Amino acid sequence: MAYQFPGTQQPRSQPAYGTTGVDIDIGLRQYMLRVYNFMAAGLALTGLVAYGAVATGFYQQIAGTPLIWVIMLAPLAAVLFLSFRIEKMSAGTAQATFWGYAALMGLSLAGIFLVYTGASVARVFFITAGTFAAMSLYGYTTKRDLSQFGSFLFMGLIGIVLAGLVNMFVASSALQFAISVAGVLIFTGLTAYDTQRIKEVYLASDPGDVLTKKALMGALALYLDFVNLFVMLLQLTGQRRS
Repeated sequence: MAYQFPGTQQPRSQPAYGTTGVDIDIGLRQYMLRVYNFMAAGLALTGLVAYGAVATGFYQQIAGTPLIWVIMLAPLAAVLFLSFRIEKMSAGTAQATFWGYAALMGLSLAGIFLVYTGASVARVFFITAGTFAAMSLYGYTTKRDLSQFGSFLFMGLIGIVLAGLVNMFVASSALQFAISVAGVLIFTGLTAYDTQRIKEVYLASDPGDVLTKKALMGALALYLDFVNLFVMLLQLTGQRRS
């Protein structure tokens, strides 16, 4: 998921004058912790909104109306707006947009509680969390340059998006199965790739608002990896309601 991070003109290997290696390590850990905190909070908000939309009956009321298309497309509009406009936003506006996006995603994903059993959703969530944690840790700690896989993963992502659009019309269960399998592999790889990329854009010399916006964009990338991995695994292994 190739998002533009603000303030990336300098490589991380060129710290500001007077910055020690210890300072960089401490700052990097704090920065990555902010990324994960933003991501976790976004996921929590998404889950709460999704559950609340179903529990109150709001999602069921709009599911058969044209409004459902607005709900489904609104997260895409929000993520594009944040990705392309973040450098011109204040840190506060960027955070508000991120929370708004997470809430909209909750509305768009609420239907999974109607399609799959609660136990199945919980089981797949914990499987996703374990897979994500392992791959993100690998991306953070590995010395191997993962950028060589970026183009391949991005091409795979485009491929499953196009295949998904086609399957909206042909409704092939075999094609859906293939999309889900490919999606699990692609988003597992993207988790490691994005984690390394987020780590590498850190600059100890960045002012606080730039670091906040970098952390938000990093959280957005990892949030999307997690959510898409969860959805693909749910499609593969989730137990549908009878």
